[in-house]
Amino acid sequence: MRAVSLSQEPVFSLLKNQFVCGYKDIENKGYAGSSRKHSPNGQAVDTTNGAGPHNIQMFVMASDGTVLTCLPGYWNSKDLASELEFAKTLNAVWVDPGLNRDEKNAKFSEMQRQHLSQHTPAERKRSEMQHFDVAYEKKKRFLTSDVFNRTVINPRTFDPVKMDLPPHAVKTCDVIMHQRMASRPFVQYKDFDVKAYSDYGRPMYDKNEEELVASNGQTTKQRGEGKAIGNDPAAHPVKTQVKRQGKSLLMRAAQYGIRAAIR
Repeated sequence: MRAVSLSQEPVFSLLKNQFVCGYKDIENKGYAGSSRKHSPNGQAVDTTNGAGPHNIQMFVMASDGTVLTCLPGYWNSKDLASELEFAKTLNAVWVDPGLNRDEKNAKFSEMQRQHLSQHTPAERKRSEMQHFDVAYEKKKRFLTSDVFNRTVINPRTFDPVKMDLPPHAVKTCDVIMHQRMASRPFVQYKDFDVKAYSDYGRPMYDKNEEELVASNGQTTKQRGEGKAIGNDPAAHPVKTQVKRQGKSLLMRAAQYGIRAAIR
């Protein structure tokens, strides 16, 4: 995000001139996921909007800590700029003295849904859910997940074994985001359920393999590079080594103290 989306215009100037920026480390949060390894020397590239929702959540808040919107995962710079501008219009509603709370909530939800109609086909394409996240949703929670557009799934012809979904049966991440935000009007950050909000797709990767779904619906495995982000020591080799060295020094000091006391 720093090397691609956040450093590009117009996002960079928007954040610099119109927002107060900060961050919070979610490494030890229960909802933080783990993803594939990213080498420090690797090339930073674009990925799809909404990819890695368990690893990063970008909150845009009013000055009093009220959540205006939250973008889960990675977002393309152009689309992120649009969402930042949209958050400014939501803020205008929040601080409007002529509206009561119920009116503000209703307007918030309506604006979230209407904003989706402004998304271009290109943005929708950039927001398609990654294949392994779709595979996880289909296999683990097809009956309960809100990432599926069930109005296009015919229950009389749908094969629950093959899981061949018709086009547009899987919502794009921008749709998931705005629909979920619509049900969370002007929530204080301290009360925002980040775990539930960012919960779509696969939260963890297997350490050495990634599950793929073939065209016939069967799953296969391929070797991966291991975990790298979130609640996995492999994600933080330097920090982990420091901790281990610190523990080792502490144990040696304790052992020396015990020997000294015995003598």
